[in-house]
Amino acid sequence: MMYMGTPRDYEFYIAIRVMLRSLSIKLRVQADLVVIASVDVPPYWIKTLEVEDGAKVVRVENLKNPYISEKNHDRFRLTLNKLYAWSLVEYDRVIMLDADNLFLQNTDELFQCGQFCAVFINPCIFHTGLFVLQPSTKVFKNMLHDIDIGRDNSDGADQGFIGGFFPDLLNQPLFHPPPNGTTLDGTYRLPLGYQMDASYYYLRLRWSVPCGPNSVITFPGASWLKPWYWWSWPVLPLGLQWHEQRREILGYQLEMPFVIIQAVIYLGIIGMTRLTHPSLTKLCHRSADRNMTILQTSLKAIAILSILISYILPFILVPHTIHPILGWTLYLLGSFALSCIATNVFLLPMLHVLIPWFGIIGVLFVMAYPWYNDGVVRALSVFAYAFCAAPVLWVSLMKIGSVLHTSFEREALFPSKLTDSIQPGFNKLY
Repeated sequence: MMYMGTPRDYEFYIAIRVMLRSLSIKLRVQADLVVIASVDVPPYWIKTLEVEDGAKVVRVENLKNPYISEKNHDRFRLTLNKLYAWSLVEYDRVIMLDADNLFLQNTDELFQCGQFCAVFINPCIFHTGLFVLQPSTKVFKNMLHDIDIGRDNSDGADQGFIGGFFPDLLNQPLFHPPPNGTTLDGTYRLPLGYQMDASYYYLRLRWSVPCGPNSVITFPGASWLKPWYWWSWPVLPLGLQWHEQRREILGYQLEMPFVIIQAVIYLGIIGMTRLTHPSLTKLCHRSADRNMTILQTSLKAIAILSILISYILPFILVPHTIHPILGWTLYLLGSFALSCIATNVFLLPMLHVLIPWFGIIGVLFVMAYPWYNDGVVRALSVFAYAFCAAPVLWVSLMKIGSVLHTSFEREALFPSKLTDSIQPGFNKLY
């Protein structure tokens, strides 16, 4: 399913493309690949999905979500478009997928499941990131009717709605594919191995799901921590696995021009700061004494703000869906370049300005260390590193503040043109 109107439209478009190619190229699934796309999806994206990715695109009108206002979940305001899967009556079975599924192996046996099958990754609530259904015009119309009358919806999104439509799934038998390839009737619970929550992996840093095949990983967490974002690794170790899959089957041609342009700009900034040494603090002696304190305070605030911007702005500018290795490299290059500007302009000690920079490199190494016994040890290691690094960061901030204060006082008392400060009749300076 694809719809527009969120800040992450492009990212989900890329995620869908990666999943489609993974299914067709790596897993060679024996089924049509269908994208339910709202009518406002750009034609260029539609053409790419059809021509390059081999998908069949079904254009639909957005289903109005009457639950948004009361639940205040703008993130899910168009997820009821997922119900259009029941309108695909030309198919006997449909496997509905979210874009954040990472397939480890072929799951064509799911087409043998019954009229509705889903996974309980929560003890009481099944997950709608992957489910099997039998398309039915009657069921689809009943669902639309329930939307019109405002039937109860626990979360204001597709999961709460579909969960309310199939309230007795928890009591149904577990799905086991018949060895003779026949298709089952009825509703079934799917084994957990078909929707392994990525958070389960982080407890032991390995999979150990006994009830069913370890086939599909899902990332149901925060929308800004999906595996396709470059900063998801090493926070999410599996993020690198998703990007390796993308690198093999899709590549990064769309993002690379932006990466190259930014890298060239950052390298140019580093070169210029090595050649020039301006200092805004020399403005201090040009102001009247009564304005000196205000000006110095303002410049201190600007200096601290410039350091913060040096670490925040490059993070925003890195293309969100680039490979994590390239993303972190570009971020570190950009933050170093902008830190050089702050260092030169305010005559700050380079080492103390770069302490956060070294700290970020350190935490990346700690988080990416591949030989942890389990996720708990990994989390404790990150906590210990942060505990040890915090005093160093605090001392650096204090040092920067001290240097700024000393620099501004010196500039105020001893202007660059000393002859301007010597009073007539005096030939000595104490």
